[in-house]
Amino acid sequence: MLKAKNELPEDLDQQETHEWVEALQQIIEEAGPDRARFILNKLADKAYLMGVGNPVKLTTPYVNTIPVEEEVPYPGDREIERRIKSLCRWNAMVMVVRANKYDDGIGGHISTYASLANLTEVGFNHFFHASHGDQPGDLMYFQGHASPGVYARAYLEGRLSDKHLENFRHELREDPGLSSYPHPWLMPGFWNFPTVSMGLGPINSIYQARFMRYLENRGLIPVTNRKIWTFVGDGESDEPETLGSITLASREKLDNLIWVVNCNLQRLDGPVRGNGSIIQELEGIFRGAGWNVIKVLWGDDWDRLLAKDASGKLMRRMSECVDGEYQNFKAKGGAYVRKEFFGKYPELLELVADMTDQQLAKLRRGGHDPSKVYNAYKRATEHTGQPTVILAKTIKGYGLGEAGEGRNITHQQKKLNEQETESFRAASTFLFRTQPRRPCPSTARPPIASR
Repeated sequence: MLKAKNELPEDLDQQETHEWVEALQQIIEEAGPDRARFILNKLADKAYLMGVGNPVKLTTPYVNTIPVEEEVPYPGDREIERRIKSLCRWNAMVMVVRANKYDDGIGGHISTYASLANLTEVGFNHFFHASHGDQPGDLMYFQGHASPGVYARAYLEGRLSDKHLENFRHELREDPGLSSYPHPWLMPGFWNFPTVSMGLGPINSIYQARFMRYLENRGLIPVTNRKIWTFVGDGESDEPETLGSITLASREKLDNLIWVVNCNLQRLDGPVRGNGSIIQELEGIFRGAGWNVIKVLWGDDWDRLLAKDASGKLMRRMSECVDGEYQNFKAKGGAYVRKEFFGKYPELLELVADMTDQQLAKLRRGGHDPSKVYNAYKRATEHTGQPTVILAKTIKGYGLGEAGEGRNITHQQKKLNEQETESFRAASTFLFRTQPRRPCPSTARPPIASR
């Protein structure tokens, strides 16, 4: 019988297996991980010399790279930051919906930033550095389709006016407007680099990081801790330019380069890897190319379940599921998750017996958990000797609900009706807590949330 993609061979001697695992655990506890790694490498070499095939394994289990016990506490005020994020997500949505209401077909994207909001907000609040005095700032390559979210943030900071947002995608009007995508020629002083041409942002960020290191090494500019941050879509990774020079980054030891891949599992017209796992594929590619890889797959809601799972079936189930299944789990609700995800093994059903379907539906993915993202960014900024890629699992159209959350049509979603707008607002619980709830009729413009 053929084995499933991630299924392990049957364990013919569980006692012997247990003894080997117990011995490894003892080495780690008494001599540390470096000694354990040395022993494993010696065993692998010996197995190869004795003719035992040792398949190349460049991927790790389908869980977070950073263990819970190694996480540091989140330093920010989660309530304030969540409110700011909700305001940004709302204004980004309104900007696109309003533009398409009065100029049918003008375009724009809601769902990309909806999935990316937490990843950028944690960065803005705690990691991205602007120029200050004689200290140069970080350089940013933003995911092009997420531009409405960056505009929404700038509006709350007072850098953009109501007129700017009303003229989204009308940068050539007499009144001030906003370019469709990041473009420093159209908006000098706002965008660092043009990025929306698929793949050109990622490859240019590599050469930017290399050029900066070249200048530092020759004393032409001072050595600083400035970083080049690059936000990449998982579908964008299929563009030849995106991955075409990643070995250059590791060969040059560009630890000033950090990529954040927004793995919402969807591209412009459907799944990125419906019958596979884009996260595992990218992990293997980047590890093979010599990058430091950090996976942020599961929010803290999952930590309790993983800690309770004595059978190991939860981690196994996480690895078994393909991306198309993960899309269904988000789009079809908690009862479906209970049946199709946890229901495959009796041990998993028992694991979530005390949880409601609503709680199962709300289990967060790692890219939407500020603490998980913060720890990943912290580790990336402190890592030396290699470029870092963070593979963050998110939901495309996060918060859109029936209007497109996790659905194939969500990338092209540019208009919301009254009910969908109300649903989006309800999902942002901190958004209008100081204002009376009022409907947004389809004949009126949805209000921009004021500063």
